[in-house]
Amino acid sequence: MIKVPQTSSTSYLIRQLPTPTAFIDTNYNIVHTSEKWMNIFNNNESYNTASLFTAFPNLSSKWKKELENCFKGNPQPMGIHQAKDIDDQDVWFEWSNAPWYDTNENIIGAIIQLNNITDSVNNELELNKKNLLLKQQAEITKIGQWEYDILDNQLTWCTTTKAIHEVPPHFTPNIENAIHYFKEGHSRNAISMAVFEAQNKGKAYSNLKLQIITATGNEKWVMAGGKPIYHKGELIGLIGTIQDIHDQVEADIKTLDNEKLLRTLIDNLPVNVYIKDTESRKILVNKAECEFLGVKNPEDLLGKSDFELYPSESAARSREEDLLVMNTLKPIIGKETLNIKLDGKETSFLSSKIPLLNNKGLAYGIVGISLDITKLKEKESELRNIINIASIQNKKLLNFAHIVSHNLRSHSANFSMLLDFLKTEKDEDEKNRIIEMLTNASNNLLETLDSLNDVITINTNTNIDKKNINLHNKVITINQHLTGYLLNNRAEIKNTIPEDFKIKSVPTYLDGILTNFITNAVKFKHPDRNSKITLSAIKKNNYSILTIADNGLGIDLEKYGKKLFGMYKTFHDHKDARGIGLYITKNQIDAMNGKIEVSSEIGMGTEFKIFFNDKN
Repeated sequence: MIKVPQTSSTSYLIRQLPTPTAFIDTNYNIVHTSEKWMNIFNNNESYNTASLFTAFPNLSSKWKKELENCFKGNPQPMGIHQAKDIDDQDVWFEWSNAPWYDTNENIIGAIIQLNNITDSVNNELELNKKNLLLKQQAEITKIGQWEYDILDNQLTWCTTTKAIHEVPPHFTPNIENAIHYFKEGHSRNAISMAVFEAQNKGKAYSNLKLQIITATGNEKWVMAGGKPIYHKGELIGLIGTIQDIHDQVEADIKTLDNEKLLRTLIDNLPVNVYIKDTESRKILVNKAECEFLGVKNPEDLLGKSDFELYPSESAARSREEDLLVMNTLKPIIGKETLNIKLDGKETSFLSSKIPLLNNKGLAYGIVGISLDITKLKEKESELRNIINIASIQNKKLLNFAHIVSHNLRSHSANFSMLLDFLKTEKDEDEKNRIIEMLTNASNNLLETLDSLNDVITINTNTNIDKKNINLHNKVITINQHLTGYLLNNRAEIKNTIPEDFKIKSVPTYLDGILTNFITNAVKFKHPDRNSKITLSAIKKNNYSILTIADNGLGIDLEKYGKKLFGMYKTFHDHKDARGIGLYITKNQIDAMNGKIEVSSEIGMGTEFKIFFNDKN
């Protein structure tokens, strides 16, 4: 029972009360307030003089009933109310009431006291807000929470965790069936070990990518994590999360499968494939590109630019092409290029470069595709050579046919004329002379037929069987065969060919070539000096080059250059000149895919260079 004496000091005493307090009469008018009350609501005088429900218009009507009960001596708590403080800020109070008695113990009103619970309410609102956000986040990220109380052996799952396991909302989990949901094998073993170490060693675990079998039998990928909770140094439980990552893992697996499929396809393409970044550094290469550049591991090429893989000139040209494609966004398709590696090896390619575009339409690199056409180019060159040779052979055959026709007609006419003379001649001595002429004509015809037969044999021989022959030793052998001829003509042979120098040639052709050039050098020696023939040899550009130089009469190449290797072409008045030796020699060299070059100065001598093909 609270009695307040009605004296002049009453208001003073009430103002000193330690809690926000107000005295109202039975008409609900505010009569007295404490300083604490006024400090909160001082900005409105009506709070101190007007009706309680005028000062606080948002009070529930049920409060009147509570106050009426208080006026009757039956006080009850009036609950929680929100109001505005002196700074117009929202504040929350717990309201309580008690009867107000006069000195005669008559109830003359009610005493209302406030308890400021603003911080508690705000904390609760904040907590509710955070819980709501956590719930929304859990629903979005599919991350569920769980808590295990070791003392009570009680496991609690949140709504999201239950949804992940596809169990009903009323499902009650325990540690045994929770572990049993993990797929038998690696997943169950891994989670069992993780929980054991968390309980016994205090070791937290996270980012365990495992599989569970849900209550409805679906197989699902999850990410599991957990940590121990201690109180005063004693383990009291575990808390953790479980996240549904099934869609992500399935997408990753599908992406990985697609990448493997694409990689398999790229690696087995019969073309070089690579991707470069904006700095022309390789960020992807296939097996063909690795093989071309002589490496086994793609990592040996990744991050490298053309300047590290090719000579500077080739690299600069390639970089210009890359920039052109990336700047113009126009691909280069099927361009024939010559690639030169650092070891000097040349390779012909059909190259394409295509810009890689991002979602803004800007190039962030290029895709390169190159087809090695080196062998194709070689075959093309061989085909051109075959066509050229066939054309030359046709011309030769036509020329040969004219020559044969002319020569045989000449011999035939000569025989016919001599026989007519013999038939009409009466003088025996003259007859003998004509018979001698017929014999010489017969010998000349046989010699002509032998020469023509040699030419036919060379030009119709399709089985050219070349051997590796020591050229130095072969010259020595020919020199021995021609010893008598060389001594009689006071000729000297100087063999400067390296002792181990080998060439590819048909042995019989090489004998004829050496013999013909050496005997020609002696035959057409200068009258004022003894004949001197020098032989040397070098290797160059897939050829073995034999040089035969003499100090003889020389040849007027301006006059006879185009006819030099023609049949029956002679360039000196030598009695033994028949014009067939160089023609046969040239045919032999051509048949072996070789060639001849000649240089000469009249009166000084001649130099022949014979090119023996080392490849075929």
